[in-house]
Amino acid sequence: MAGRTVSSSGSSGSSGGKRKARVVESHQADASGHPRKRRAVASKPESVYPLEQDVTVAKGKAGAFVDARALHSEDYVAETLRQTTSSLGVASRPKVVDFTARAKERRKASARVIAIRAAVAAIAVLLISALTWLLLFSSVFRLESKAISVSGANEWVSTATIRAIADKQSGKSLFLVSSSDVEQQLKSIPGVSEAKVSKHFPKSMSVVIRSQKPTAMLKSGDTLTAVDDQARVLNSVKNADVDGIPVIEVKDVETSLKNRSIKGALTILGALPESMRKQITKVTVATQDSVTTTLNDGEHVVVWGDSSQLKLKMAEVDKILNDPNVIGNYKQVDVSAPSRPILK
Repeated sequence: MAGRTVSSSGSSGSSGGKRKARVVESHQADASGHPRKRRAVASKPESVYPLEQDVTVAKGKAGAFVDARALHSEDYVAETLRQTTSSLGVASRPKVVDFTARAKERRKASARVIAIRAAVAAIAVLLISALTWLLLFSSVFRLESKAISVSGANEWVSTATIRAIADKQSGKSLFLVSSSDVEQQLKSIPGVSEAKVSKHFPKSMSVVIRSQKPTAMLKSGDTLTAVDDQARVLNSVKNADVDGIPVIEVKDVETSLKNRSIKGALTILGALPESMRKQITKVTVATQDSVTTTLNDGEHVVVWGDSSQLKLKMAEVDKILNDPNVIGNYKQVDVSAPSRPILK
């Protein structure tokens, strides 16, 4: 059997053009002995990647034709040069990391930070210590006794008594002196109704008090003891001027100050206005419910009873005594029951 095979193929471009199909012709004899032409078309590859692609493996059917010129290759030399080229275009040596050296550098850096912090803390402690010494312990702000001024004392509240309390603050820093504490101590002195303490920097202080007159004088023999409305003793004197100060005759001063009747009388006397107090020439305290005051050597006598409802009682007495049509020729005003005053 004779046969002829013709193969034809098209040219392939260098840039990866498609390859033309091969035509295969063969002459085979049929059953009658006449040759029969048979034509077959060879399989055509699906695709070949272009040069610009980064994949080095061609995709297609097994046994497909691959143009090696179209394959992409990795240029490791060029990539290394690109990574190690400096900003000036000069190739530099790749940096090699020494982990031991880096660890030493970190330890040194940590030591420097610790040293700096310790130095800062030490300086801060020194500054605070110096400031504390300057403000609290140095002589710059130290209060001296001669720099304390006292005013407002009278014959019943002596300057020496006030200064004895104020001098307790001498030798201290003015920052350590509590004005409120000193004022409370001064107000505890019998006869002191008000106290004001002022600090004047750098190292002086002023004390101003308001002294009250005694509420009454307790007379025992020839000794007069000044007391306030809380039955506190101011001082004791002899042959003192008692003009305008009520006098209560007692047997024993110490015992009388514990007596409820004397305390009630002092409460009443302390509440009276100064205009009435000046008129009192005698105070009688038989019991706690029978406090009596004599005005202007017997011109009028006021029976107060006890110290309850004191404001109402004072208002009734003031109204009766200052109205001639009411007091008339009466000498005694009894307000022990203020809602029903009795005139005798």
